Amino acid sequence: MDEKDLRLLIVDDEEAARYGMRRALETFGGEIAEAENAEAARVLMRDTKFDLLLLDVNLPGISGLDFLAELQNDSQQNQTEAPLVIIITAHGSERLAVQAVKSGAYDYLSKPFELDDLRLVVKNAFETIKLRRENELLRRGIEIEASQRGALLGNSPAMQQVRAMIEKVADTDATVLVRGESGTGKELVARELHERSSTRSNGAFVAVNCAALPTELIESELFGHEKGAFTGAAARRKGKFEQANGGTLFLDEIGDMSANVQAKLLRALEDRRIERLGGDESIPVDVRIVSATHRALEEEIEDGNFRADLFYRLRVVTIDIAPLRERREDIPLLAMTFARQAAERHGLPERALGRDALRRLIDYDWPGNVRELKNVIERAAIMSEGDELNAIEINGQAKAATSLSEVSANGNLVVPYTSDFRDDRREFERRYIARCLEESGGNVTRAASVLGMHRQSLQHKLRELGLGRRYVAVGNNDAKES
Repeated sequence: MDEKDLRLLIVDDEEAARYGMRRALETFGGEIAEAENAEAARVLMRDTKFDLLLLDVNLPGISGLDFLAELQNDSQQNQTEAPLVIIITAHGSERLAVQAVKSGAYDYLSKPFELDDLRLVVKNAFETIKLRRENELLRRGIEIEASQRGALLGNSPAMQQVRAMIEKVADTDATVLVRGESGTGKELVARELHERSSTRSNGAFVAVNCAALPTELIESELFGHEKGAFTGAAARRKGKFEQANGGTLFLDEIGDMSANVQAKLLRALEDRRIERLGGDESIPVDVRIVSATHRALEEEIEDGNFRADLFYRLRVVTIDIAPLRERREDIPLLAMTFARQAAERHGLPERALGRDALRRLIDYDWPGNVRELKNVIERAAIMSEGDELNAIEINGQAKAATSLSEVSANGNLVVPYTSDFRDDRREFERRYIARCLEESGGNVTRAASVLGMHRQSLQHKLRELGLGRRYVAVGNNDAKES
């Protein structure tokens, strides 16, 4: 989206005011229309979808605030996106402006205002509109991806290769070894193999985490037991092999399996039969085995911890999942998916991801991979109070998950650097000022004093850094979050 695509409507009963704003904003190159009251604005909006309204509060007939409420109601009833609204108030009507922002206005300007301030507010609004469009494209991509490829999202070459391998082997009964770091989604691959199998998908998908079970229990868990087989075995119990008969058995963290159970698993794979603990009946099983590990099994074999014959039996086909740091282009799509899921799960408003937040997500290495990303996004969605998830909220939640640290060991503010000095400087200013405001209890005047700035200069800086909607001055000496 280019600036020339922006459609702006100026609603003001003063012709001179409309003329001045139009001339100041013509440099953006977009379409600009004018209306002298709300009724005239309605007529124009029937034929044109405007992205942004400059709306004066004092209008003949319906006031600007009432027209704003009308726009919000129409948007909710028709399930459409309302245009952003910048409210214009008379001098001394700041409390009306605060009310307007709380009612859904994007920002406000008080007359008389400098034309540079007008251009800055409109420019910031344009960036928000652009971000909305980009998020909508991502959302559509999510829906297409989810419908076509299930839960395995991503268009990176690495994920395309994973999906290609799944397509090749899903309809076979070949054993598959899925390898990848913790949190990369190995179980999702196993489930996808099961769902795409024409012969197995109607059967059960049974998962066993070999690392989560004590050695003395995993054998019973896999093969079942007869009554009285051991202390506490009060009744016969079918194991996972029998439960998965006709379907798929997923053995997660296979590298943690004991040598004794490895031997019995190998025999079950070769004979396609099992015996319950404490029994002598040979039970036929028709199970497709998919196993997974984050360990280098070749090294485990050299160290004597894993059977070579079992390894070769399990890895007829190998699917490797790349860590998230090697497929960063998938992060925006994953993050948007998790943000939407979190909103639905917790009954929260769906929030877009800010540009700085996306950049920070992409820059980070994610040692916990997709699982860590999902947890960070969910926490940020729960804790956020604004219209979008921003970089500070993302970093703050990730720091709680021992990632994306913002503070060094000596307490100094740390900003992970990128290749763009201007972006990094802006990010530092944003964090530094936000932290100062938090420590000042949201009091803009007090924060300005600490920063050695005039209050008006700080307010201008807040708007420039995208913090203007969060801290709105309500008097000469105090401020509160809107």
